Amino acid sequence: MSLEKPDLSDSTAFITGTTRGIGKSLALSLAEQGCNIVSTGKTSENNSYGDDKGLEGTIEQTARECEAKGVEALPIELNVRDEEVVQNAVDQAVDHFGEVNVLINNASAIQPANVEDLPAKRFDLLTDVNVRGAYITSRAFIPHLREASADSWILTNAPPVRTDRKTGGSAYAWSKMGMSFVTLSMAGELAGDDIGCNSFWPVTAIDTRATRHFGMGTEDDWRSPEIVSDTVLEMLNRDPAEFTGNAVYDEDFLIEAGITDFSQYNLTEGDPHPMSATMVDPDYERPEALR
Repeated sequence: MSLEKPDLSDSTAFITGTTRGIGKSLALSLAEQGCNIVSTGKTSENNSYGDDKGLEGTIEQTARECEAKGVEALPIELNVRDEEVVQNAVDQAVDHFGEVNVLINNASAIQPANVEDLPAKRFDLLTDVNVRGAYITSRAFIPHLREASADSWILTNAPPVRTDRKTGGSAYAWSKMGMSFVTLSMAGELAGDDIGCNSFWPVTAIDTRATRHFGMGTEDDWRSPEIVSDTVLEMLNRDPAEFTGNAVYDEDFLIEAGITDFSQYNLTEGDPHPMSATMVDPDYERPEALR
């Protein structure tokens, strides 16, 4: 069974971290459904950030690929650690499109390491980019989302909070779970405004530059970013007044939506190990349909 995807032709999405990986996949998948895209990140054709760090992709390239699907796209250079820069980006996006009704907090820093091996400045980076970045970006958007005529959403790429420890990766896990904590807290705060606040997290590791850079398994362990994009599209098919305050795993959520064949997302044959889920939930068990 294939996923019934939403018509997003009346929507505009502001997505953080769209130059590569999951963020780019989200931008292209939403554009495919008619959603205008605000493509944001630090890697721009107007600076040397990507060249200095050997990174492929730019916010402009993602915007062009979205426009090729027939939507309007606006690239905005963005450092989510800087509150003033974030506010200016939000204002620019709203001024350009008139309305932005979907915020996806995707931008994240990653560095799995023991406490002894992770300098305090790297801990600060993980905290600032991940939980603080999601916090200040969401906060800046709340007044606009309240006034949006289309369904309004704050969606965050972060896991359910189901553990009190992560040996060998406490700083990263803490910062990612903090993103969910903020998002789900807003669900209660904004319940009367019909703004759906939810987080989503892959069960397996996803094939991204970061996954490869940090040697987090092999292609046998990864799925493509499209499984995350389909999870978000299914969320956007719901009523934000009803579907809010949820932290979902992609497999569980897509099974509920009717997906039974996950081989379309696998890089190799066989179901990959639930690496991402067990990172934040050591007792995680796959849905019965995939055991």
